Amino acid sequence: MITSSRETWLGRVLLVLLMVFTIVPFVTLFITALHAPGTYPGGLSLPETPHWSNFVTAFQSANMAEMLASSVLIELGVVPVALFISTLAGFSLGHLRPPGHRAIFIAFLLGLTLPFEGVVVPLYYQMRELGLLNTRWAIILPLIGLYMPFAVMWMRAHFVNMPDDLSEAARIDGASTWQLFTRIHVPLSMPALSSLAILLFLWTWNQFLLAIVLVDDPAKRTMAGALGAFQGQWGTDIPLLCAGSLLILTPTLVVFLVFQRRFVTALMQGAVKG
Repeated sequence: MITSSRETWLGRVLLVLLMVFTIVPFVTLFITALHAPGTYPGGLSLPETPHWSNFVTAFQSANMAEMLASSVLIELGVVPVALFISTLAGFSLGHLRPPGHRAIFIAFLLGLTLPFEGVVVPLYYQMRELGLLNTRWAIILPLIGLYMPFAVMWMRAHFVNMPDDLSEAARIDGASTWQLFTRIHVPLSMPALSSLAILLFLWTWNQFLLAIVLVDDPAKRTMAGALGAFQGQWGTDIPLLCAGSLLILTPTLVVFLVFQRRFVTALMQGAVKG
């Protein structure tokens, strides 16, 4: 009993420390963003006169309304397509199990080891040959492909744990494979699908490397990629740079906070088992 209480106490202390390490950088950014433009603030001391106008200046100077629209377009091009393809592939590998599904599974598994940095140069030349450089397609198409290994493994792990009795009962009632997929398995897969959608949204929004390498126009990049151009323009103005960084981070924080229960529910229901 004493050991259990001690373990609980240690777990809570570790969680508090982890929370502090996570929150302190954001607090530092926020406090620094409130200082006068052009200054070099130190520590965590609040300014006597908070400069809330830094956020307005950063939003206007970086043309963030245009960047926001570009990020939304990229999200709409990546997330729905990646979800659709990975759900079909995951259903096939996890439930239908066609001939050769083990080899295909291993191929996707090996794809998880492929880092983004290792394919940037080949992607650059491929996009140049296709005439897609400096367009949003140069970000959308590679991201869909690069997300496939994880997304397919995620959905396969869900479908492989679905009871076969449901499919057998549907087959007896005359359901086709497509009806089995759309009317039974997809509705039961909403926790896994929603959590995967959240992950894909966050990863796409925060995509930095591909955006700055494949697209020169900041207005056609993701919000995180546009930060590179903003940093080059305002790199010496630390408060303004911190204000811009917080504005770029805000949508991802809001999305995660709003959908965190759905994400945790998917994990608890075994979306990543198998």
